[in-house]
Amino acid sequence: MIKRIQKFFSETTEKNKIYILSLLVGLVSGTAAFMLKNFIHYVSYFLTRHFSTSSESFFYLAYPMIGILISVLIVKYLIKDDISHGISKILSTLSKKGSHIKAHNMFSSMITSAFTIGFGGSVGAEAPIVYTGAAIGSNISKVFGLNENQMRLLIGCGATGAIAGIFKAPIAGIMFTLEVLMLDLTMGSLIPLLISGITAASLAYFFMGNEVLFHFSLENQFNYDNLLYYILLGILSGFISLYFTRVGMYVESLVKKISNIYTKLLFGGITLGVLIFVFPSLWGEGYESINKIFNGNGADILNNSLFFDWKSDPYFLMFILVLILVFKVFAMSITTSSGGVGGIFAPTLFMGAVGGYFLSFSLNTFLGLKLSDANFALVGMGSLMAGVMHAPLLGIFLIAEITGGYQLLVPLIISATVAYVTITRFEPHSIYTKRLAELGDLVTHHKDKAAMHFMNTKELIETDFEILTPDLNLGQMTYFIARSKRDLFPVVDENGMLEGMIKLNDIKNLIFEQDLYEKISVRDLMYMPEFFISPNDPMEVIVDKFKSCGRYNLAVLDEGKYIGFISRARVFSVYRDTMADLSFE
Repeated sequence: MIKRIQKFFSETTEKNKIYILSLLVGLVSGTAAFMLKNFIHYVSYFLTRHFSTSSESFFYLAYPMIGILISVLIVKYLIKDDISHGISKILSTLSKKGSHIKAHNMFSSMITSAFTIGFGGSVGAEAPIVYTGAAIGSNISKVFGLNENQMRLLIGCGATGAIAGIFKAPIAGIMFTLEVLMLDLTMGSLIPLLISGITAASLAYFFMGNEVLFHFSLENQFNYDNLLYYILLGILSGFISLYFTRVGMYVESLVKKISNIYTKLLFGGITLGVLIFVFPSLWGEGYESINKIFNGNGADILNNSLFFDWKSDPYFLMFILVLILVFKVFAMSITTSSGGVGGIFAPTLFMGAVGGYFLSFSLNTFLGLKLSDANFALVGMGSLMAGVMHAPLLGIFLIAEITGGYQLLVPLIISATVAYVTITRFEPHSIYTKRLAELGDLVTHHKDKAAMHFMNTKELIETDFEILTPDLNLGQMTYFIARSKRDLFPVVDENGMLEGMIKLNDIKNLIFEQDLYEKISVRDLMYMPEFFISPNDPMEVIVDKFKSCGRYNLAVLDEGKYIGFISRARVFSVYRDTMADLSFE
């Protein structure tokens, strides 16, 4: 069967092949998203359905550790691979030649994140399902023998389908792929992304109907009189994003210093359990708390907690909201660093909703305003996505699709832009790209750097130069000059070490002086250049050397031994071809 399909694909055009495969990727990634979300929902419901609204539950102390333990055991004994930080893994894959993601990632992140989140781990399922979708795209590409550029496109289709399937938001899925994964926006890439996104979203509607993670019908229209408050929300979201990024990564680095895996699990499980026991809204992804805010019952996030009896006190509620914002980052980082599997997408939305609700509730309480808590929660979600992920368009379009319209488009644009500008003054990289940038492996977000990253220094070396020895005289040298197609001559000793080089332009006046043929040697005419290239130099270094010296050819030496030359023209030609290869037509 597979051979027949492969034969069919070999006979169709490249464009139609990509369209069909993007449809297939959308179907599979959308199905995976549906399965994961339902599994998490039913596990969580089964574990918490008997909890009392008006009192705390000690089961919160135990469940998170159990979920993380199951995930750790699966990863350690079955998967035997690092599957954490799925989005960063995708970016790292796209930054390397091959763009291949291991086959087990088509299911491993799903299974482990289902137990982590279902048992209360304070992370989101979006990153694992995006990693799953990307792995689906990568491995389907491998089965049908697609080239590297096409494989990168199908990885993007998998990510798009995953987001579209979870939120029933195809445009948001495309924005995620374009802004976070930095796939090129061309017609050649846009159509396959649209096919995958629409396919996955349609599949989600088919299975779940109108059921969705959260749905909001806009009742209070945007009022331009509140413009200043949305700007204030953008500033607040920018600083919350900065706290989210830096503290989150710092806490994770501290926990990861614990070398023993079970000690780390015990510490993380106990700490997370205590945090969720005190603040039950930190349980899982937090979408239930978001829905409470949307429904006008924001104070209900204190249900099942020690603070239930004080939820009618507005000042106490504001205090608890601040603590929830503070400790959500700790809960999220501890979940992932102690062995759980999950992402930061849902925590970002949760903190955005709580932050927006806190601002509107505070302004209403202290200034007697009548701001819509639900509207500010929605805009806060988009703003925090713009800040944490450095993806303002993703935040804008996701919230627009969730609300079923664009009535909040103006405040979304304003707050998301302000949040993005605010955080980028302090943090140039998103939480997804910060680690890769520190390691120097981030190339997906810089097209120029990406092109140089994929250029192979050794493939640029030219060896068709006539080699001279230092003891040759001028007369003997004319023989090599006559047969050379180059105007540059390396001078090498008997061990292959570069002694210097001669430029034809420097000696052309001497060639016709036959009385000097026996008197002048190569040693007298050669010079030693200032700049050299190592065959292991990255292209960024080579380009910098060309800029510094202004020469058109640089010698390539391996520990002093002559190998060849790299020309400026050759570098530019290959760079141009590589840039073309990285763009989808």
